[in-house]
Amino acid sequence: MNAVLSPESLVLIAVIVPFAGALVIPLFDKIPNVREAVTLVTAGCLCLAVFSLLAPVLDGARPRADVIRVAPGLDLAFEVEPLGMLFALVASTLWIVNSIYSIGYMRANAEPRQTVFYVCFAVALGSTIGLAFAKNLFTLFLLYEVLTISTYPLVTHRQDQEAIRAGRIYLLLLLGTSLVLFLPAIIATWVLAGTLDFTPGGILAGKAGAPLIAALLALYVFGIGKAALMPLHFWLPAAMVAPTPVSALLHAVAVVKAGVFTVAKVVVYVFGLDTLTKTGANDWLIFVASASLLTASFIALSRDNLKARLAYSTVSQLAYVVLGAALATTSGIIGSGLQIAIHAAAKITLFFCAGAIYTAHHLTEVSQMTGIGRKMPVTMLAFLIASLSIIGIPPLGGWSKWVLALGALDAGHTIVVGVMMLSSLLSAGYLLPIVARGFFSQPPGARVADKQVIEEAPAACLVALSCTAILCIVLFFVAGRIQTLLTGL
Repeated sequence: MNAVLSPESLVLIAVIVPFAGALVIPLFDKIPNVREAVTLVTAGCLCLAVFSLLAPVLDGARPRADVIRVAPGLDLAFEVEPLGMLFALVASTLWIVNSIYSIGYMRANAEPRQTVFYVCFAVALGSTIGLAFAKNLFTLFLLYEVLTISTYPLVTHRQDQEAIRAGRIYLLLLLGTSLVLFLPAIIATWVLAGTLDFTPGGILAGKAGAPLIAALLALYVFGIGKAALMPLHFWLPAAMVAPTPVSALLHAVAVVKAGVFTVAKVVVYVFGLDTLTKTGANDWLIFVASASLLTASFIALSRDNLKARLAYSTVSQLAYVVLGAALATTSGIIGSGLQIAIHAAAKITLFFCAGAIYTAHHLTEVSQMTGIGRKMPVTMLAFLIASLSIIGIPPLGGWSKWVLALGALDAGHTIVVGVMMLSSLLSAGYLLPIVARGFFSQPPGARVADKQVIEEAPAACLVALSCTAILCIVLFFVAGRIQTLLTGL
């Protein structure tokens, strides 16, 4: 594709394709096979367009597409830099797998409003790619809000009382934080810097003293509610009432990833690493991210509902990304990028497994899963691989945490390394017992001599979770290439 089209054209194509798919999908509402084929083709085209941009970005190019000037200094424009390139690669790749999984899950559970589901999914991915490639804070903010609105119908998909309540929390918290905190931070940045363009080294250097920089950082961090940093995290566990493919979207593909990505991008291109380290305006955020990381891990230990346990795991694991950004070192930022990719593959696998267990056996609580590994060996093997990746045991997810630890040492925060080690132990504490219960305990009422019948989820679900489990392993071996990409920040 890139042999025919310019990188600038590919940027626009990558942003437009999911929205175009969202327009076509409803035309085949009464023909599910065609509707879902359109979804898969759209996802495939997006992935191809995004991957076609990788080579130019690795060569140092920054493909750019200016769409429209809204007002002087306010342009709807896109530019691909390494951090956005990585996020777009993750989102576009996982959309294909999530679409395959969704077909099996939505059909097996006879979920209602499936066309609306696929349309909103496509709009959410279009928003995510646009956000990843945003050239300035104005463009990013617009796509950030579109992402919130497009995912609201997904959270409330089942339309029961619990879903409506969760959707209300979701919308009020995410729109509230962005309008009350994020937008004022953007306006303040424009007043101080005279521009909203993302610029290497930041645009706030020498524009304000340490107290104002620290206050502005707080507005950004807590205004970006999708990052789910405590205490503004509770929308995420509440949203677990949604179907499992939506949970996977929230945790692995788009929403919280968009949040922590935005925090990292603001740190690098708005504040600048040197500005934060010289002023010390980032020190408080190191403490908050570390506290969020550990607190969420302890809460995960206490949750019996599997999706709730995984939700608090996400709050903890994504705090690593904020922590890496807060360290304001090159190693910290690279570690954050690696964590975005590695956590995405692992967490989507865990949610796929949770959905497969629900689809095949209608089990939702950890205490109910005694012997489930004997009935669903492929699913639980994938769960084990993803769990080891979350914990950070090589050859799985260890790279990101190793680089983050180096970033902490570079910044002189040795205690942060201890926090990360404790968090990994807690991760083992809330994930590995599920695997042990599944494989090494007899199902209720079963006898040792009984022949165990294999009862896995539909093939589409099984293929998808197997692919993402394999991706957990592959990412360890391509981590060096991801680091090479991120060194161009």
